[in-house]
Amino acid sequence: MNQTFTVTGMTCGHCEMAVKRAIKQADPQAEVTIDRTQNLVTIGSDKNREDLAKAIAEEGYAVAA
Repeated sequence: MNQTFTVTGMTCGHCEMAVKRAIKQADPQAEVTIDRTQNLVTIGSDKNREDLAKAIAEEGYAVAA
């Protein structure tokens, strides 16, 4: 199931990698697509939406629905 989040604060490739790493720690099978210019993170995962958002937030990025 694809889930899309608005994630602010990603300003560079390092930020993208940090977000991707946090998601992969929550769900190693997740497929992650990041569009930094649009502040969008799309995650292909069966994991609970709240758990994925929490993983991103714990990395230090603001997450909206």
